[in-house]
Amino acid sequence: MHFSETVIRQLANDQYRLDVKVSRLKGYDEENFLLEDSVGKKYILKVATENHHYGFIAAQVAILQHLSGTGMKDMFQQIVPDIQGDPISVVKYSGAVYYIRVLTYLDGTFWADNKDRSDALYTDLGTFLGKMDKGLQHFSHAAIHRHYTWDVANAIDAYTNVKYIKDHELRRMVGYFLLQFETEVAPFLSSLRQAYIHNDANDLNILVGNDRIKGLIDFGDMVYSALVNNLAIACTYAMFDTADPLHVAGKIVGGYHREYPLTMQETDLLYYLVAARLCISLTQSAYNASLSSQNEHHFVSEKQARDLLYRLIKINPVKAQDGFRLSCGFPPLIDKTAGYGSLLKERKKHIGRNLSISYRQPLKIVKGALQYLYDDRGNTFVDCVNNVSHVGHCHPTVVKAMQKQIAILNTNTRYLNDNITAYAKALIQTLPPKLSVCYFTNSGSEANDLAIRMSRHFTKQQDVIVLDHAYHGTTTVAMEMSPYKFDGKGGFAQKPYIHKAVSPDLYRGEFRYQHEDAGSKYAGSVKNIIEQLSAADKGVAAFICETLLGVGGQIPLPANYLKEVYSYVQAAGGICIADEVQVGFGRVGERFWGFELQDVEPDIVVLGKPIGNGHPLAAVIVTEEIAERFNNGMEYFNTYGGNPVSMTTGLSVLNVIKDESLQQHAKETGEHLLHLLRLLMDKYSIIGDVRGHGLFIGAELVRSRETKEPAVQEINEIVERMKEKGFLLSTDGPLYNVLKIKPPLVFNRIDATEMVAKLEEVLEEMNMDKV
Repeated sequence: MHFSETVIRQLANDQYRLDVKVSRLKGYDEENFLLEDSVGKKYILKVATENHHYGFIAAQVAILQHLSGTGMKDMFQQIVPDIQGDPISVVKYSGAVYYIRVLTYLDGTFWADNKDRSDALYTDLGTFLGKMDKGLQHFSHAAIHRHYTWDVANAIDAYTNVKYIKDHELRRMVGYFLLQFETEVAPFLSSLRQAYIHNDANDLNILVGNDRIKGLIDFGDMVYSALVNNLAIACTYAMFDTADPLHVAGKIVGGYHREYPLTMQETDLLYYLVAARLCISLTQSAYNASLSSQNEHHFVSEKQARDLLYRLIKINPVKAQDGFRLSCGFPPLIDKTAGYGSLLKERKKHIGRNLSISYRQPLKIVKGALQYLYDDRGNTFVDCVNNVSHVGHCHPTVVKAMQKQIAILNTNTRYLNDNITAYAKALIQTLPPKLSVCYFTNSGSEANDLAIRMSRHFTKQQDVIVLDHAYHGTTTVAMEMSPYKFDGKGGFAQKPYIHKAVSPDLYRGEFRYQHEDAGSKYAGSVKNIIEQLSAADKGVAAFICETLLGVGGQIPLPANYLKEVYSYVQAAGGICIADEVQVGFGRVGERFWGFELQDVEPDIVVLGKPIGNGHPLAAVIVTEEIAERFNNGMEYFNTYGGNPVSMTTGLSVLNVIKDESLQQHAKETGEHLLHLLRLLMDKYSIIGDVRGHGLFIGAELVRSRETKEPAVQEINEIVERMKEKGFLLSTDGPLYNVLKIKPPLVFNRIDATEMVAKLEEVLEEMNMDKV
């Protein structure tokens, strides 16, 4: 029940001989009242129910009494005894038992209300906390040993409430940081110093005045936990609404360390501990919202916690760890003078010489976080090109599913297992009904190889039609049907059974955007090849092409192109293969598969790259007729294709795409990005064309829009400069002049806006000509 102010006034008089005015205060748990006597002296009266453990209330009294003897008496409330001399009054009211405490009143301004905070104030906060924790070294109370939701050491418990977060992006981010806590912190918890900690030095519990800490109230969250958690919690709330959260936290850490030295291990964990506190706060708010709570204290920090988590993920943890080390005078984690000479030398010695490295100054990436990559120098990059990590680097749902399955079983497919059929059924549901039989492999290259093998077996023909400049993988067969490879440097002669159709390029090709029937015109190239084969008394085994051209230049196919090509190929008895290795699984936004943009149904679909979010998994999906013909007595066996871990991974990726509405997200974000790039094209003549669907986008750079001379040197410089500004891009296309943009689907509108803004900065810095 709630006590009225009249009843509290009477209790104060009866139990404490205090004649006071009473005002109700807001509170998270207990009822709180401000008391003021006739001469203006103030007190705080707290009411707890029998549901509040008496021993824990006694512990709060004990810790205040202990701190009053540490030289910090004026910085904490003091216990006012009742008329019996007891620190806690036990009263009965309306048939129930209540525990009453009266404490002295501390003057000061709440941290949250003090907007003008200097570095000295942050340092003083650290100093104050260090003194308090040092003063509690020899304090002990059994009641404080408890399992508590708000104990950062128990952050993993927050997984239970992640599902209540409605916003997909926030839920994903909270899941990511909880995963990091489980990986980076939990294994070391038992080795950390343990202590009795306040556990809630938040912006509504800290009092300030004259640019100094005046005091700390409310020990209701006390717990016996890792000592460093007390510091991490204080840092968390102090970082709210600050221009440079890491700088602020560094000041607090430095002040604390000078008063009560930290270990280097403790400083290295602080970044993840701050994130863990935010995750607990956000999951608790979401859970309380699911209960339709009307208590505003359940949501008081929700927005600030969300905003800080969004900022925290953009901070490279290596940078944070290095900063906290330096704040304490420890050796730095980052050696800015060191190069990669030794590593490059070892790589050259032991790794194939023609495995390329991106960028003039190579990156050593040490961690991934959704759309972000972190290097060993403390830099954070927005990944704008890694379409393999389809639903984001280290997506928590995918990682947890993989971890769980690999801890249970991984074996080959000669044993019965539910995973393979469950995934096959889920995958088939996304495809046209006739595509109903799955074969699983480990890579897109292997899958394309198998698809060609099946088409040749089905048709009894060998000849394959591909598009000029196409790339289909690294196996022998895949290389043979990849003009990008066999026509390039170090390539081999085109095989007589491989035939190149004209690439349907609406920007550079013979038939361009203004040609309404360009799709039909380009399809004529395939028709001509089929006619030539027929004249030579040959048939066609297959036509294979990406449903948006990747290496060919990030090119969407012209309208009706595949519809006409497929009709020619199928009429000639050939198999139509859709290579969805780069563009499938909702990337194009408007549809789940690229071939759906062309309103066609292939005979075989090949899947890879994004299918497992970086896990080695690929698939070939075929019709019942093709599968039956392929079952000719020769066993198809793939040691790892279809293993339980891969199947669990693939199913998890499918579920994430659906549950987080990532196809729609790709559509909306992609439309925004295309719009911004086209606005930039209107300003700078070097951008000759912008094209794509969803988050499969290309921007072709030229020195002249009239001659379309490829701006190769310029695009290479742009990519390097964009890296320096924190955005990883790459180039593609037959002439190596197409800016390739294929980020993880969690890439958002803010990322897109910032990327284009930085691209404009680069173009301006390079003095690119204006339109």
